[in-house]
Amino acid sequence: MATVSQAAPSVGRPPRIEAIPIRHWGRWISAVVILFVAFAMLWSLWHNPNVDISTIRHNLFAPYVLRGVVVTIELTIIAMVIGLVGGVLLAVMRLSPNPVLKTVAWAYIWFFRGTPILVQILFWGFVGALYKNIFVGLPFTGIVFGHASTSRLIGAFTAAILALGLNEAAYAAELVRAGIISVDRGQYEAAHSLGMSGGLTMRLIVLPQAMRVIIPPMGNETISMLKTTALVSVISGTDLMTNIQLAYSQNFKTIPLLLVASIWYLAMTSVMSVGQYYLERHFGRGFGQREGEAAEKRAERRDTKRAAANHV
Repeated sequence: MATVSQAAPSVGRPPRIEAIPIRHWGRWISAVVILFVAFAMLWSLWHNPNVDISTIRHNLFAPYVLRGVVVTIELTIIAMVIGLVGGVLLAVMRLSPNPVLKTVAWAYIWFFRGTPILVQILFWGFVGALYKNIFVGLPFTGIVFGHASTSRLIGAFTAAILALGLNEAAYAAELVRAGIISVDRGQYEAAHSLGMSGGLTMRLIVLPQAMRVIIPPMGNETISMLKTTALVSVISGTDLMTNIQLAYSQNFKTIPLLLVASIWYLAMTSVMSVGQYYLERHFGRGFGQREGEAAEKRAERRDTKRAAANHV
């Protein structure tokens, strides 16, 4: 809202305009209600005897919890590396003119996105029931170079990595493909005109520009992966959730120990969110600035025209 000042305007100058901000009472009322509800919930939890603050304080930095946190971080990092590498390969295969590569990539993505991650974790955890031994040799010849027990070769940790990493590759492939498609086709043509090969163009020209589109959803995938590692508790993956479950199955402090797990998951996801913010800002440099500079120039031209009109 704006009002015109009652003071007499000087000759050649427009009347001075005073801006009066609009008061949004609905925002203040909703903010007070939300703060009251949040305070009431925190007060109820803090004074609830079933929460058992002393148990949370005693177990928050217990050795078994810290070991589980380390394993959770390891699972997240290794699975995301496998997922990113596999996702880039699958995305390039999906965009390839080769029908065989395109079909194989499509079938892979269809299968791993079409089956629940919990089923895949259980499958890799009990793959020894399908193949008791793994052989390395020439098929259909009977020549075997070596063999090992599947249960010994694929333990709980390895099974968790295989399940999480292979599943993530299917989702990462679609994110990377979307980022590659977002790059203007003229970038390919310019690179080819300079004599760059397809692989070099993809690595040096296309993927760096596609990262601006890939990073935000991939950051969300990483945070989701961190939380998905809790599912490996079904095969005793020694992660944070597995250790928490083993602890409360012995001392029956279920709610306090679940709150301990929640605190650690919130802490780890918060750190990842900060890292995602800086990555987005790094790969997004130069894209938002151009629009901002153009808007500033338009505003300057508009102010110049207005001042010239007032002067006349």
